[in-house]
Amino acid sequence: MITNRIFYLMKPVIPRYCQIALRRYIVLRKRRSCGHIWPIDPGAAKKPTGWSGWPDDKRFALVLTHDVDTAAGQERCRRLADLEKGLGFRSSFNFVPERYTVSAELRHYLTDNGFEVGVHGLLHDGKLYQSRELFLKRAKRINHYLAQWGAVGFRSPAMHRNLDWIHDLNIEYDASTFDTDPFEPQADGTGTIFPFFVRKGVGEEGYVELPYTLAQDFTLFVLMGEKGSGIWEKKLGWIAKKGGMALLNTHPDYMNFNGGDDGPEQYSYKLYEEFLTCIKSKHENRYWHVLPREMTRFWLNAQGL
Repeated sequence: MITNRIFYLMKPVIPRYCQIALRRYIVLRKRRSCGHIWPIDPGAAKKPTGWSGWPDDKRFALVLTHDVDTAAGQERCRRLADLEKGLGFRSSFNFVPERYTVSAELRHYLTDNGFEVGVHGLLHDGKLYQSRELFLKRAKRINHYLAQWGAVGFRSPAMHRNLDWIHDLNIEYDASTFDTDPFEPQADGTGTIFPFFVRKGVGEEGYVELPYTLAQDFTLFVLMGEKGSGIWEKKLGWIAKKGGMALLNTHPDYMNFNGGDDGPEQYSYKLYEEFLTCIKSKHENRYWHVLPREMTRFWLNAQGL
């Protein structure tokens, strides 16, 4: 956490291209030594106690989510939602309440069309977990937006997290973790491709944790420079075989919908479209596709919580 604090302290004075170049160097170097746990951690396939399977005898579950980090990303959300809708998918869009002006019109468009809206931190400045006092102060503002938007889900920026502190948020689920992702600032994974319940205390209430189980688009296409969705497809096939939850987190901020040169921080939206098409063609009738809130309510019922 100290390294993270230093990074965010220095971030405003480091040119963006230098930040990307440094992260790319670190990720590519680390990738060479992480093949035994990434993109697949074999130990993450263990089924929960008493597990009886997904509804309708589906082989695996599919959950699509998006973090909208910037105003530019917000401008691409409708295009992204329409792409998914045209292919028969729905997803959640997580907005940063006080980094840019979140469009009420867009939020209503999404929910009216069967999508979900969630909260993605508060300012996206890397300081949310800097101290307990600061977190509690910001938690009040986050809870305000959760209520105002009718949202029940939260995800921390940069996957920073303190699962104990998150109990102070009025949520049904959190999505700030992953099964395995050694390239994140807090690199410790949950080691599972299934949701799990985080209880506040013995006999007390809590929330459902939904770890993402497919690599983030920024990692794959911007930092690693992958030119296809092969890593996603490989991991999805493994998750399907193991009967887990395939949860993907992508960012409209980095998707290029305009054609031409993708630039240093973008990739063609066609890579995402390609993956969705692959899901439909290779796994037809094998997956249970739901929104995060629907997954949460299923999990609570299935686990008798």
